[in-house]
Parts: sequence; C-alpha cells; structure tokens
Amino acid sequence: MDGAAESSPVRLDYPWEEPPAPGEAIEVAEGVLWLRLPLPMALDHVNCYALDEGDHWSIVDTGVHSKRSVEMWETLLAGPLKGKPVGRVILTHHHPDHVGMIGWFMARGAALYTSRTAYLMARMLILDKEDTHSDESIAYWKAAGMAPEILEKRLSERPFNFADICAPLPVGFTRLKDGDTLHAAGRTWDVRTGNGHAPEHLTFWSRDDNLVLAGDQVISSISPNIGVYPAEPDADPLAEWLESCAALAEHAREDQLVLSGHKLPFTGMPLRLHQLIENHESALRRLEKHLAEPKVATECFPPLFKRRVDEGIYGMALVETIAHLNYLLHRGRVTREKRDDGAWLWRAV
Repeated sequence: MDGAAESSPVRLDYPWEEPPAPGEAIEVAEGVLWLRLPLPMALDHVNCYALDEGDHWSIVDTGVHSKRSVEMWETLLAGPLKGKPVGRVILTHHHPDHVGMIGWFMARGAALYTSRTAYLMARMLILDKEDTHSDESIAYWKAAGMAPEILEKRLSERPFNFADICAPLPVGFTRLKDGDTLHAAGRTWDVRTGNGHAPEHLTFWSRDDNLVLAGDQVISSISPNIGVYPAEPDADPLAEWLESCAALAEHAREDQLVLSGHKLPFTGMPLRLHQLIENHESALRRLEKHLAEPKVATECFPPLFKRRVDEGIYGMALVETIAHLNYLLHRGRVTREKRDDGAWLWRAV
C-alpha cells in the first residue's frame, strides 16, 4: 500500500459534475454509456453501464425490479440504446440494487455473466421468502443490544425479502473468476475480484484504455457498506475488504476512469483506495478507545459514524458496527461476554 500512497494524486477528479438524467445516457468512452436507475432507499440511485457490442449491448448491473425500473429500462432501450437488444448482462455482485432486473433481461433472451458466488447468493436469496423474522435474526439483534422499542417495531413489520425487489432469477449463467479476461465494447478487460462488501465481487480493468468498472468495490464519496449478517454472525468481512483494497491498489493508476455502482465517475484511484483503508483503520482506533469500558454494539455507533444514526440507516449501521467489532475480536484486541439478556458486551483488551 505504501507504493500506492506515494503515487497518489492530491485529489480526486470528477470529469462529469452531474449524472445522466432519467431515461438518458452519457457516453463516458467510445462504446460505453453511463446510465442511472432510481432506488427506493436512502441511497437513491445505482449506476449501470451499457457496453456496445455492435449488434447488441452488454449491460453491467441493472437496478431493482419495480414498475418504475421497467419503465425506465424500456425508455432507455428505445432511446439511448437505439432499439438494439441486450445480449448479455454482467453482474458485479449479488445485492438487490444490482441484480434486481437481471431476471427481466434474461426472460428477454440475455445471457448472465457473473461470479459463481454472486449467482448462487442471488438465486438463493431471491428464492428464500420469509413471512416472519427468523429466530436467528432475532437472536442476532438481541446480541447486538438493539433497543427494546426498535426491536418491537421491527418484529411487527414484515421481513424484507430479495424477491420484493428482484425479478425471478432463472437457472444458468457463465462464470467469471479472478484472472479471467472479458471481451466487451471492443476491449479486453482483466477480471479482478474483491471481497468484504460482497463475496467474490467482480471488477473489470480495461487493457486497451483507462477504464475500470468497479461496481461497489471502489466508490468516490462514500465507503461501501461492510456488514455482518445473521447467516454468519462471526464473519470477518472487514479484513477481507481491507485485503482486497490492498490487492487492487497494485493495479491502480492515477489516470484510470473509475466507473462505480454509485455516485460519480472519478480519477485518482490510488488515493481513493488509500482513503478507504485509512477511514476504516481510523474508525477501528476510535472504536477500540471507546471500548475502554464495556459496551454493546448499538452503543458503538458514535465513534464509528460520528453522526446521528436515524431509522433510515440503522440496519446498515448495525451490521457495519458488528463487522468492526468482529475484526477487533479476531485479532485479540477486544473480548466479549454475553449478558443475561443475550447481548454481547465488548471490551478492549
């Protein structure tokens, strides 16, 4: 990481000040269009990219499945995409804002290219429909010290299911893995995977010019959410993510145009990777100091986020806090002890 820091620019540069308007596209390079789809959440958009293959398009990520998204894609296909069919959809990772419309495109003849883990995770979660919260989820929330009133409200609400905002995902895909090459938009792209935000997250690095399709692995002005979930409560995704940032930094150049899943395209990837690592390392230091006296996870929001955590981001804040606590636990820097009410009390060593 030292070499990346030494070669970092003094700032990030943003070639475009504004995103494409709804139903429109911006050509960021020859044969590469930047599209933006709306999201029904605090982060209100996702970036998608159309790669011109001559007689068809490859689409990178797709947004959630909703009536609004369908209307938006139909507008894009008839407008900026010139009525050409979508022959391939490329999925960077399994999250619903990226996979949601994949099945819609596949039903219209597109082939899916993605990592094995992304496909299996997405298909499993879309098929897994819950009418009530699982015992494992409830135990996870109690272990985090979730306030009784918040827990009660959550238990009164129907659980979120991927199927709520994802089209059914058919059987069948083409696997992409680390070290592969992908041919798209007249370019050869090196496939490099990252972890932490999502397992086996795909990124694509053009050999022919300065383009990088980064998905959510590297974003300009926000840090990707790094979370621990009830399915694997002792997971250590932050370690995986920091390791991925360091590995990708070996290939980062100042001139590369980074096309991310959210926010604006930018140049200055070495600096951004350095910032992302330092942001989490600083947060870990603040958290460790905060745990001089024992705390439950929900009492650790202030040193990590340095702002009020409202209901809109409470869930994301909780899973990211557990990720930071687990990172320290796995390295022997904190211990934990379960209270009578099932909550873990965390304390710095």
